[in-house]
This record gives sequence, C-alpha cells and structure tokens, in this order.
Amino acid sequence: MNGLGRITVLGTGTGAPLDEGARAAVAGAGLVVGGRRHLAAAPVPDSAGRVTLGPLAPALEAIARHLEKGAGGGPVVVLASGDPGFFGIVRVLAERFGGERLDVRPGVSSVAAAWARAGLPWDDAVVVSAHGRALRTAVNVCRAHPKVAVLTGPGAGPAELGAALAEGSGGPGGRVLVVLRALGDPGAARVDRVSPAEAAARDWGGSVNVVLCLDPARALGPARTVAGPPAGPEGGWALPEEAFAHRDSMITKAEVRALALARLGPRLGELVWDVGAGSGSVAVECARLGAAVVAVERAADGVGRIRANAAAHGVDVRVVHGEAPGVLAALADDPDAVFLGGGGAGLPDLVAACARRARRTVVVALAALDRVPAARAALTAAGWEVDGVLLQSSRLAPLPGDVTRLAAANPVFLLWGVRPPEPSADPVEPAEPVEPVEPAESAAPVDPAEPAAPVDPAEPVSPVHPVGPVEGVAL
Repeated sequence: MNGLGRITVLGTGTGAPLDEGARAAVAGAGLVVGGRRHLAAAPVPDSAGRVTLGPLAPALEAIARHLEKGAGGGPVVVLASGDPGFFGIVRVLAERFGGERLDVRPGVSSVAAAWARAGLPWDDAVVVSAHGRALRTAVNVCRAHPKVAVLTGPGAGPAELGAALAEGSGGPGGRVLVVLRALGDPGAARVDRVSPAEAAARDWGGSVNVVLCLDPARALGPARTVAGPPAGPEGGWALPEEAFAHRDSMITKAEVRALALARLGPRLGELVWDVGAGSGSVAVECARLGAAVVAVERAADGVGRIRANAAAHGVDVRVVHGEAPGVLAALADDPDAVFLGGGGAGLPDLVAACARRARRTVVVALAALDRVPAARAALTAAGWEVDGVLLQSSRLAPLPGDVTRLAAANPVFLLWGVRPPEPSADPVEPAEPVEPVEPAESAAPVDPAEPAAPVDPAEPVSPVHPVGPVEGVAL
C-alpha cells in the first residue's frame, strides 16, 4: 500500500518494537521523519533522508519537496507515538497532503494503555491534552467530569494538575489521580494512585505518559451508546423550580435561567462563577452543561442548599462561603463567565470586580429597576460590549370551571457584558519536541471539539409557582 506519492504513518505504540511490516516500510523508505528517539529505534537505511521533528513547518516542507521527486525519491515514512490519528500528526498531514495519500498504521495509544492498566472501560471518559497548551482547560475538565484522561506535557504534569485541583478547601471531593509512567518499558512501568495534594508534593521526573483523574464513586458509569462526554444534560436545561431546594421562592425562575444560560455559554473545559448563588440553580445548571463551577454565597443556610442541590443532580460545584466582592480575591483561577444574581448598594463594585476577572462574559439578573443603570454603567466602564433585555413572562394557570388564565411573573432585567476580542496575533507554529520528554500521542496537539453552547429552549409550560424575587436579590 506504500506506493509512490503516499505517506506511511507508523504509530510506535507505547514502546513496543516495530512489527515486521513496519520495519519493512522503514527499510524501503526514501525519507523518514520522526522524533529523535523514534529515528534511533527504527532501521532507517543509510540511503534514506532523515528529518528530526522540531517545528512542524520545516518537516512538512521537506516532505513536500521529497514527494515532488516522484519515483526517484522513494516512499515517505513518518514515525509517531501511539495512535497518530488521536491528538496526532495525522491531522496536519491530512490537511497539507490529503487523507487519501496517507497510509496510517496505528499503535496502541498511551490513553488506551492507561485505562487498560487501571482496569477501567473508557467509552465514557473525557480525554484532554495539556501538551503544549494551557493547563486550565484540563483542570476545569477534571473538576467537572468524574472520569478524565490528561495527556501531559512540560509544565503540565501530575504535580501541576494536582496543585490546581487541591487548591481551595472546596475543590472536587474524592478525586484520585492515577499517574502512569514509562508505559513502553515493561521493566520500568509504574502506576501510582495518589490524591491531588500528594501529586502536587512529588517530583515525577520526565517519564509520565498519562494522568487519569477519577471520582472513584462514579468511575464505572452505565453502559453507553455514544462515547465521550454526554451530549447534553438529561431532561434539558432551564429546569422547573421544583427541581431545586430553595427558600421562599428565592430562586432564579426557569425563563430567566434559560436566557442566562444562553448568554453564559457554559461548556466543558470552562469555569463559571455563580456569585450570590442563593439556591445554586444557575450553578447546578452550568455544571450539568459540563462547566467547572464555583458558587459564592454569603448565607450559611444557602451554602448547605447549594451543596444539596448539586448532590441531587449528580454534579460537582465548589461552594465558597463569604461576602463578594471581597471573597473573590481568594479564588485563584479567573472564570470564563460570571452570573450575578442581583445585589445591593455595592452592586457596581461587584460588577466591576467580576468584569476585571471574567475572560468572556458577565451576566447580571436584576429585579429592582433602580439598580439597572448602575450595573450597566459598571460593565460599560470596564470597556465591555453591553446588552440586555427585560423579561416578562406569564404561565398557564388553572381556574375553576376547567378553564385557564395567564399568571404573570415578576419582570426581571437581564444584562450581559461581553469582553471585546483581543487584537489577533500571528499564529505560532506548534512544535514537535526534538526529544519528547513526555511520550505524548502526537507531533501536533489538536484541540478537542467543544460542545456547542445551549440554544434558548422554549418557554416551559408548568404549574404556577409562587412569584418571588430573583435569587440573591433584595427587594
């Protein structure tokens, strides 16, 4: 199958020697491309050209020039770790040369080997790469999902991951990190199960392949039809108020939550703050949509309700007991989005504090008309693009005689600010390490797809509920 003009991509697995077919492909190659350790382990003929992977652009140009030689150049072979189609070099090769020119022969990926060593199925796991990327995405996925595999990289190993997960007393409870090292060497392979704090305190060296982050109580989920993270929460979003424990109707109503969620855009890999969380209905809904969530609440009984609601819906929400904006300084990680459930006289300062920290969006729900201009001015002063709407809804309510009326709910103002995009910079070419410290899956990291933001659901038709203020709002 390795004809002229084709590129054979060989996955070396987790250190297993090349099989007979792969060795024959290398022996007959006119150009062999790979990391230094891959080239050293392969039977590259003296007559073949060699390209040691560093930045990808020069390697791709070398392959293109070789292919232009036609029959005189000989076949091209690319050596890669594990399964090169999984967070691997196959993507960039297919983009440049077309998938029809590739003959991909995958090995066992380090992720598959890691789950096998842990004795767990992984069709319900989330896989995230921290190799060559900011660690925050992997941290947020681990906070939100009970079963995650993290592909590590320099500065993004088990110590850094453990430190981020252990930070703060309200982090995800019961998480265990399974650190897998030297999977390609049967004599040196190690599997260590540690807490995040223990992982943070150790020097792991340079042989880590993968870190599994598990909630042991949920590591064995039900059988799945579709692999990966859930496509969406069961039962949709904007749940009825009865789905949450709350006090005296102090809860963000379903119609308001529907639009707030659409503007917040919670998704896997992101962090959302719910400030003045009340019952935590918005926090829980964001967590059900895949985001990592911190709920801030000043009332002690509210803290208990938020935790109970999160547990009832099977999601992880970190609850911080304290008064905002002061308590926000103790939160090390900046959020992607913030929801503010109203506020008192200090609302402008609170909005400004959240706008300084939020990376993307701030949404404010207000029942009091007098507070709308100050909240809008605070977002505008922060340089954000501001919009808003007055939500007025009526629900079907029964009347005697088997007839129905419309029962109006209290109107609520919803304001939102969006941080303007940063000026675009020239893209940086991702690099393949000359000597990979971590046996990562690929030459070129590829961002996993993110679930789309929820679309506003239709206004729910449900029984009449007591009409009250937005949670966290003092009328």
